[in-house]
Amino acid sequence: MRSVETNPGIIKNIRKVDPYVPGEQPQRKVIKLNTNENPYPPAPGVERALREMDADRFRLYPDPSANDLVSALAEHYGVGMDQVFVGVGSDDVLSMCFLTFFNSEKPILFPDITYSFYKVWAELYRIPYECPKLDENFRIVKEDYYRENGGVIFPNPNAPTAIYEELGFVEDILIHNPDSVVIVDEAYIDFAGKSALELIGRYSNLIVVQTFSKARSMAGMRIGYAISSPALIRYLNNVKYSFNSYTMNQTSIVCGTEAVKDRAYFEKTTKKIVETREWAKEELRRLEFEFPDSRANFIFARHPRYDAGELFEALKKQDIYVRHWDSERIRQYLRITVGTREEMEALFAALRAYMCYTHGR
Repeated sequence: MRSVETNPGIIKNIRKVDPYVPGEQPQRKVIKLNTNENPYPPAPGVERALREMDADRFRLYPDPSANDLVSALAEHYGVGMDQVFVGVGSDDVLSMCFLTFFNSEKPILFPDITYSFYKVWAELYRIPYECPKLDENFRIVKEDYYRENGGVIFPNPNAPTAIYEELGFVEDILIHNPDSVVIVDEAYIDFAGKSALELIGRYSNLIVVQTFSKARSMAGMRIGYAISSPALIRYLNNVKYSFNSYTMNQTSIVCGTEAVKDRAYFEKTTKKIVETREWAKEELRRLEFEFPDSRANFIFARHPRYDAGELFEALKKQDIYVRHWDSERIRQYLRITVGTREEMEALFAALRAYMCYTHGR
């Protein structure tokens, strides 16, 4: 029988893309600082909701509008329910945004060093794109986004650099793109500063996307959301209902709703991560690491005397996982998630031991 790979009639019609490569997910106890998960458990109400859920509900389809979750998010952010869209993690939400809004022959714009899923979606949906280069300090050059385009997307803070741009910077890009949809991906905004949500009322072409995976400790639940003008949210829902009406499962809707309600717990754990991050920066400086100022729940660092790939492997042997890309411009950087104080202390002990050993050699 002829294989698919040797059949040109089949191969030519297969959609082929280079897939996104996620961070490793070891299935044993390790110090996991490679995927920017929250080191603290979700809000107590989430566990209570899980215990109290009626299993009989699982035989029924979930509410396709995820009304309870949408209502909780709308109340939390002071917007209308018709301004909120929810999906299976911010990846699902962003993918729907690409499919819905980036439908032009003009290229969309996003940075050359950024969340690598953007390029995957652009290629998957056959969307032309261009990637303006970050400057020598890994900052977005806003003037590169003032030209004609089919849409703009960038994270703030950016990933993997952890650099946050102030609200005026974001507004400048919006001002220069009145005829394009501008998506600000705010997966890490809760560790940074002001959100572009403050601009929603002034710019009908702005979409802000956030997630429960970072500050709300619910990466395993896969909940993301977009907030925008009612018109853009309506277009998003039209595409969603044409694609899959039941994207949000019942458990995620119930638990996500409970997580949003507990503002105090959210603020408490976010504050702990920011405090640990600031302490970790000082520890890295003592070890002579170099890094852009982090405003996320991770630090993007390099050492002038140690190869990042070798550091990555050395830490892995100690069951400490960080993230490394063998890519141009960032080959010598490690992305280190901010864990608990104890996890970070173990990381620094391992780094000091490795440096001492290699220096002794």
